[in-house]
Amino acid sequence: MPITRSAKRAVRVSTRKKAVNDRNKKAVKESIKTVEKTVATKGDTKKILSSAFSAIDKAAKRGVISKNTAARRKSRLSRITKAK
Repeated sequence: MPITRSAKRAVRVSTRKKAVNDRNKKAVKESIKTVEKTVATKGDTKKILSSAFSAIDKAAKRGVISKNTAARRKSRLSRITKAK
């Protein structure tokens, strides 16, 4: 447990930041799963792919995932949508 006042504040701030980061990560994961399901059912992927790219780019911009991770995920998504 934190003892000093500044340490208590730091815990509150880090808890809030973790909640925001978790929401962003979840949005990325859900959008990727949606694209994969759409590809599996052979549905229209253009709109869903662009929303997934948007979620990935936002997470990368906010520092939740790194730029290389974002690029890799976008590359894999575009590859599976072109293959099928």
